[in-house]
Amino acid sequence: MTRLRTLIHWLLGKTPPPGDPVADALNRFRDPEADTLELVRRLVATLRPQNRRDHAAPERFLSMLDRLEADAALRAAFCGHIVHFIATRRLVTFFTDSGILPGTGFFSEWWRILGSRLLPEVPDERRLKDCLHVIYDRSDDWQWLQEILPEASQRFWALIAPAEELRNIDWRGIQEQMLDAVLLLAHRVSGLGVESELMRASPNFDDDTPRFVALSAEALDFVNAFRAALNDPTVAADDGSQLLVIADQCRDTLQRIRKRALTVGTSLHLSYLLTRSEQSLERLHELAAILIAGEQADTRNEALQAWAEFAHAAFLAENRRNSLRFYLGQLSHLLAVRVTENAARSGEHYICETPADYGRMWRSAAGAGVIIGLMALLKIKAAALNAPLFGEAFLYSMIYGLGFVLIFLLGMTVATKQPAMTAQTLASLLGDLRLSRSADLERLVDVIAAVSRSQLAAIAGNVMIALPVAVLVGLGLSFLANQPPITVDKGAHLIADLDPLSWALPHAAIAGFYLFLSGLITGYFDNRAAYADIGPRLARLRWLRALFGRDRAGRIGAYIQDRLGGIMGNFLFGCMLGSTGIIGTILGLPLDIRHIAFASANLGYALVGFQFELPLKAIAWAAFGVAAIGFTNLAVSFTLALRTAMRARGIQLEHGGLLLKALWQRLKLQPRSFVLPPRPLADA
Repeated sequence: MTRLRTLIHWLLGKTPPPGDPVADALNRFRDPEADTLELVRRLVATLRPQNRRDHAAPERFLSMLDRLEADAALRAAFCGHIVHFIATRRLVTFFTDSGILPGTGFFSEWWRILGSRLLPEVPDERRLKDCLHVIYDRSDDWQWLQEILPEASQRFWALIAPAEELRNIDWRGIQEQMLDAVLLLAHRVSGLGVESELMRASPNFDDDTPRFVALSAEALDFVNAFRAALNDPTVAADDGSQLLVIADQCRDTLQRIRKRALTVGTSLHLSYLLTRSEQSLERLHELAAILIAGEQADTRNEALQAWAEFAHAAFLAENRRNSLRFYLGQLSHLLAVRVTENAARSGEHYICETPADYGRMWRSAAGAGVIIGLMALLKIKAAALNAPLFGEAFLYSMIYGLGFVLIFLLGMTVATKQPAMTAQTLASLLGDLRLSRSADLERLVDVIAAVSRSQLAAIAGNVMIALPVAVLVGLGLSFLANQPPITVDKGAHLIADLDPLSWALPHAAIAGFYLFLSGLITGYFDNRAAYADIGPRLARLRWLRALFGRDRAGRIGAYIQDRLGGIMGNFLFGCMLGSTGIIGTILGLPLDIRHIAFASANLGYALVGFQFELPLKAIAWAAFGVAAIGFTNLAVSFTLALRTAMRARGIQLEHGGLLLKALWQRLKLQPRSFVLPPRPLADA
C-alpha cells in the first residue's frame, strides 16, 4: 500500500520516483540551509556518465529540466540556491580568464599544467572559477557536457534566470562584476598598444595604437553610463555601439597581423599574444552583448541565449584548463599553418608535372644514390671501430646528418624526404579546392598522379644507383685490399636486418616518423629564418664582412636564410637516425631505424661480402625486405604529414568517396600517368 501511495504521489509530481538518482539529487535542494556547492557537486555526479558505455547524460539532463519545470516549489528552491551561490562568489576571474589563455606566458602555463598533475591545486571556493573545478572534478567532464544540446542549456538558464528576475538584488551583483570584467578586458587589450612583439610583426602598428588606447577609455565611459542606468531606471543605458566598433577595429588589426605572419613568419610568443588578445576581445563582445540585451525588456530572451552560450563554452574550457593537449591546441594553429605552409612550398619542388621535371627528378635522385652508397660504407666502417656508445652515436649522427645536408645543398633528392613535403602540398590543395566540383576534383587527381610518378622516380633513382654503387665500391676496395671490405659475419648481419619478418618493419616505421618530424623541423626553421631576419643579421657580422666584403656577406646571409630549414631538417634527421640504435642499446629496448636507400646499399655490400655466393632465394627475400622497408617509410611519413597538415588547416575530407572513385577511374583509363609523365604534345 505504501509503494502504491508513493507511486501515485510521484505521478502527481509531488515526490520523486523510488530509486531515481536525479530526482533524489534534486530533492536535496529543498533544504534552504544545505551547502549549495555540495548539492551541485552531487547533482553533477548523478548526471555524468557512470562508465564508458553510459551515453545517457544528455537524457538525464533533460529529465532534470522536466522535473524542475513540473514542480514549482522545487524550481523555486533550486533557483534560490543557484542564483544566491553565483551572486556570492567572485565572478571577475570567471568572466576574464575562463577559456582565455593566461598572461603568464606559454612555458609558465605549460609548467603549471604539468605541476598540477603531480600536486593538484587547492581551489578557492570564494571564486566561481575555482568552484567549477570542485563541481566538475573529473578531467573528462567536458566530453559529456559538450553533448548537451544548446536548446537544453537555454532551458536550464531560463529556469534559473527568468526575465522578470533580472532586476533583483542578486542579479544586480552579478551585473556589477560583469561590468568590472568588461573594464579589465579592455585594459588588457589596450596594453597591446605598446607591445613590442606586435610592433615588430606589423611595421604600421603605430598607426593602429590609438585604437587600443581608445578602447580602454570607451570601456570606462560604457561602464559608468551602465551603472548610472542600473541605479536609476529612468536613465537610458549606453547601447555599447561605440565600444563594440572600437573592439572590432582592434580585432581587424590583430587579424591583419595574423595574415602577415603567414607570409613573413611568426613566433610562439606572437602566436600566444594574438590568440589571447583575440579571445579577450571576443569575451568583451560577449559580456557587453549580454549586459545590453538584458536591460531591454524585449531583448532579455536574447540576453539569456547569449549567456547560455557563453556559460556553456566557459564551463567546457574551465574543465579543460589542465589539459595540455587543449592548451597547445588553443595557440598552435597559426604556428602549425605557418610551418606546414613552408613544407608545402618545399613539396611543390618534388612534384613532376612535365617530362623535363621527371628527368630532373631521376638525375637528382641518382646523385643522391651515389652519396648514400658512400655514406652506407662509412657507417659500416664506423661500426667496426667499436667506439664507446656516445662516440658511436656521434659518428653515426655526423655521417647521416652531414651526408643529408650535402645532398640537400647539391640539389639532390632523397626519396623518403618527399612524402612529408608532398603531403603538405596535397593538404594545401585540399584546403583550396572544392571536391564537389568536377574540375577541382580532376585537378587534385592530376596532382596525386604527379606525386605518384615523382615518388616512384625518386625511389628508383635512389635504389637503382645506391645498390650498384655499393657493389662497385665494394669490388674496388676488394681489388685494392685483396679482401672484401666487410666480413661474412657482417654481411650476414646486414642481410638479417632486411628480413621483413624481423624488426625491420617496426624500425622502418620509426624512420618514417623521423621523416615526418624532419619535415616539420624544416618548416619551423624556414619560419624562424623569415621571422627573425636571419639573413640580414648574418650579413651584419663584422668578421663575415671583413672576410668577404659587405655585398658577399649579404649574399651569404640570403643563401643561408633561404636554406636554413633544409639544412637543419636534414641535419637533425640524420642525428635522429644515427642515435636511435644507440639509445635502444642503452635502454635495453629494440629501437633502431631502417631506411630504404641505405637498406639497398647495405644489400650491395652484403653481396660483395659473400662474394655473390648467396642463394637466389635469400637475395630475393632481402630485396623484398628492401621494398617493404621503403613502403613502410613512405606510408608512415605521408600519413602523419597529411594528417598534421589537414588538422592545422582545419580541413575535413567530406568527399573522400568522390576522390577515390575519380582516382580509380584515372587508374583504369590512364595507368601510365601514375608512373610516367605525360607525353609531349608533339609526340601525341
